Amino acid sequence: MRLSRSLAPVTVAVALVLSLPYDAMPYARVGDAKPPAPSLFGAACRTAVRGSHVVAYCHNPYVDTDRVRLHIECARWWDIDTDSAPVDTGPALTVRLTGRCWKEVRSVWISHQKEH
Repeated sequence: MRLSRSLAPVTVAVALVLSLPYDAMPYARVGDAKPPAPSLFGAACRTAVRGSHVVAYCHNPYVDTDRVRLHIECARWWDIDTDSAPVDTGPALTVRLTGRCWKEVRSVWISHQKEH
């Protein structure tokens, strides 16, 4: 008997909540706080290989300075791979990076570093 008496108020409360119109239901308020936009960073780079010579142009359209480096891997085992000196690419600037192998070029890539 005691069990049914303790369940009676709970049952009535649940029935009342379920019978409320949708607009009367409380809801969590969501603030206008938007998540911060991701920080845009990184110069857009184009590379061109002509024979054993490599040329790269990097343009930085963003506010933060991007420190770019050209990396060249040569095809021959005896040919020395090269990494250019880092070049700071400021906002709205385009820089030119060059390098070469003695013979064929195997691969070329650009690394980016955010300046603090």
